[in-house]
Amino acid sequence: MNASIENIAHTLLEAEKSKEAVSPLTSQFTNLNVTDAYQIQLEVIKRKLKGGRTVIGKKVGLTSVAMQRMLGVDEPDYGHLLDDMKVENGGTVKMSNFLSPKIEAEIGFVLSEDLEGPNVTFLDVLMATDYVVPTLEIIDSRIADWKIGLVDTVADNGSSAMVVVGEQMTDINGIDLRSVGMTLSKNGEMIATGSGAAALGHPAHAIAWLANKLHEFGITLKAGELILPGALSAAITVAEGDTVTAQFGPVGSVSVTFE
Repeated sequence: MNASIENIAHTLLEAEKSKEAVSPLTSQFTNLNVTDAYQIQLEVIKRKLKGGRTVIGKKVGLTSVAMQRMLGVDEPDYGHLLDDMKVENGGTVKMSNFLSPKIEAEIGFVLSEDLEGPNVTFLDVLMATDYVVPTLEIIDSRIADWKIGLVDTVADNGSSAMVVVGEQMTDINGIDLRSVGMTLSKNGEMIATGSGAAALGHPAHAIAWLANKLHEFGITLKAGELILPGALSAAITVAEGDTVTAQFGPVGSVSVTFE
């Protein structure tokens, strides 16, 4: 493995541990490309797995036009979800766990069977879905001031930090996930709205994209994994004392408090 990839992985792990952000990778290493960035992410995950963590799912990021505009990118990315990232519905998390957190609402998919690219389709995803759950993804960046491009966020595990998972498990039969509405509220005040169509037109399209992208790296989406298909609105900032709630109509609701 390229020594710089190993060194950058180490740098990101140290930034996460120390809560001291680093300058954009793209400014430090001008020759990095997206393939390098995914290799960095995989090296970080490999080291975490050696440390005792387990993979519980994957996430697609930057599927909404709003998020792509916010970060100045033009394609989705992905990251891994690990067991120590999961938060129960209604739980409390400490602001000291993060550098500069934001939060976004997503319809999480739990798979009943594996999905392996390169030719996974929208229908394949629907057929492989056991149920969907309401989720909040807490995103964070180990890159200072969120000054990130696609290479930065990919290397940094899709800027993922934690995922809050609601209890309601909803069968997707009879539900048009495109039209499922979402309201995102902070301290009782509605901050953002969206619908399932925000994630590449339908969340299942985002998961098909992910399965096919992961094929390039020899990775399969596994039965039982939680897959986050992308935010239904732009992410919102949070501060100590905030409670954030997302409501998804027939899919249920989920909340978390920051202390």
